[in-house]
Amino acid sequence: MRIIPAIDIIDGKCVRLSKGDYNTKIIYNENPLEVAKEFEAHGIEYLHLVDLDGAKSSQIVNYKILEQIATQTSLKIDFGGGLKADSDLKIAFESGANQITGGSIAVKNRELFGKWISEYGADKIILGADANNEKVAVSGWLEDSNEDLIPFIQDYQNKGIQYVICTDIAKDGMLEGPSFDLYAKILAEAKGIKLIASGGISTFDELPKLAELGCEGTIIGKAIYEGRISLKQLENYIINK
Repeated sequence: MRIIPAIDIIDGKCVRLSKGDYNTKIIYNENPLEVAKEFEAHGIEYLHLVDLDGAKSSQIVNYKILEQIATQTSLKIDFGGGLKADSDLKIAFESGANQITGGSIAVKNRELFGKWISEYGADKIILGADANNEKVAVSGWLEDSNEDLIPFIQDYQNKGIQYVICTDIAKDGMLEGPSFDLYAKILAEAKGIKLIASGGISTFDELPKLAELGCEGTIIGKAIYEGRISLKQLENYIINK
């Protein structure tokens, strides 16, 4: 199972929110590049980079930070937040993203998101299926759609999607543990999907459990920044895999 630390950006700074609420913002570092370099120094190969300003303004905003991290580290970056048009994708890939994550766009403009899958390939496009009570949430989680989570994932699986990041919003940033039951359900019903678990990771012991369930990767945010899971533990996990 891949270990994928998260860096969320607001005003160029590394922050974390709770349940996606912008009013709960905590700034952890003024310099995201510094954070990324520290991850790399501990043997981490992947990074989940989220442009929260972009998510709010519906267009890519913090691509300069993406470019900095991509050119000054060897991390493989998946980038999301506010990607709504072909031009946003072009900027993201030109700025060094290995993959992009589309969430709201996959609900609100299925045709465009489907075009991206065929144009860039299923290895480059991740479906961001973030859920509140098993309903897909959109617009930086500021609104719920009427989409049921698992049929939504299955529908995109039929269109070629391989990777899905699923965050249970109720768990995000709460350090109360991830949604094991939800992930088990997704993996049972959307067979063959490469599921990346996100939200709620709070202790190192949860990682082997997610791996055992069959998750392809896990995104870890606040647990690292709050010192609940150390980078040394993650380094050892990666070495001993």
